[in-house]
Amino acid sequence: MVTAAQTLPPGTAPPLRAAAVRHLGPNWYASVMGTAVVGTAGAGLPWDVPGLRTVCAAVWALSLVMLVVLLAARTLHWRHHRDQARAHLLDPAAAPFYGCLSMALLAVGGGAVTVGRDWTGERAAVALDVVLFTAGTVIGLAAAVAVPYLMGARHRIEPGQATPVWLLPLVAPMVSAALGPLLVPHLPPGQPRETLLLACVGMFGLSLLATLVMLPVIFGRLLTGGPLPLALTPTLFLVLGPLGQSTTAVGKFAETAPGTVSEPYAQGFGVLAVLYGVPVMGFALMWLALAGAHVVRARRRGMGFSMTWWAFTFPVGTCVTGAEALARHTGLAVYEGLTALLYALLVTAWVLAAAHTARGLFTGSLLAPPRPAPAPAV
Repeated sequence: MVTAAQTLPPGTAPPLRAAAVRHLGPNWYASVMGTAVVGTAGAGLPWDVPGLRTVCAAVWALSLVMLVVLLAARTLHWRHHRDQARAHLLDPAAAPFYGCLSMALLAVGGGAVTVGRDWTGERAAVALDVVLFTAGTVIGLAAAVAVPYLMGARHRIEPGQATPVWLLPLVAPMVSAALGPLLVPHLPPGQPRETLLLACVGMFGLSLLATLVMLPVIFGRLLTGGPLPLALTPTLFLVLGPLGQSTTAVGKFAETAPGTVSEPYAQGFGVLAVLYGVPVMGFALMWLALAGAHVVRARRRGMGFSMTWWAFTFPVGTCVTGAEALARHTGLAVYEGLTALLYALLVTAWVLAAAHTARGLFTGSLLAPPRPAPAPAV
């Protein structure tokens, strides 16, 4: 990892609480994303389960608290450990995780309108989503350009270093595309609503085309370079993110378009939701099976817990919301069943990742400095 000089004067130590966050990287925002999606995906299930919505609201509230705490901790990190923060930007393994900041803001904001409004009231929920959606979208668009630029201009990357982590800054605009339609009904009719909807369609295209460029690189690395290192194996689930989120997005477009855009475009969005969503969900299920097989292999070879386990949550959650959209637009019971299976997988993954993360925070192992590489034998 790239390092730089300390920003504190020589002989000056940072405050104790600031020292504790020196190794807190942007990858921690994945825990916020993974928690928020459990609430929003659960609220969209096609069955009315008593008490489920209350539980989903509580999980969303937890994600909001996590976001506030993490933003405060990362502010301390940037203030007292600027050298480490810059090193993350110059590290090709860490820089893509800056896309997680955008998605964490967007996920919590979208959850406010979807389920958080039960506790906050609709007006407060919409106001919170406006703030978080705006900030998350701006940061996501910036990351979608800045991180690939740094990878090409500043980082020194070998062909065999390609991982699904590279998708993170490219997926962030797709999250904006999927969650932006939630705000469309709260805008004045006419051009404001149509502008936001078509802006979301534009971000859908931006993210989709960038993902289609990147996926062959990742798939080619997997086929020709062998399995990923054990700790990185869970990141294979990140490929599900753009697949499930884009299926969710076209479903939201179809639900928002009537009364927002004129015909035949409104009807066309309804057709797109099915003709795009069905084949993409099929590929997502194939990739889920492939990634699952790699995880089983890695687990048998000793893969332990790391923060990459949060890759099992948000990407699977986007497939849940994508399957929910297909269930609504096709009316097929098979997609309702798929929704239930994927949501059960999501909850299981979240429980495991959250429990291990809580234990790692309690013991201090997750915030400890990385272990030095072993000295070469003489």
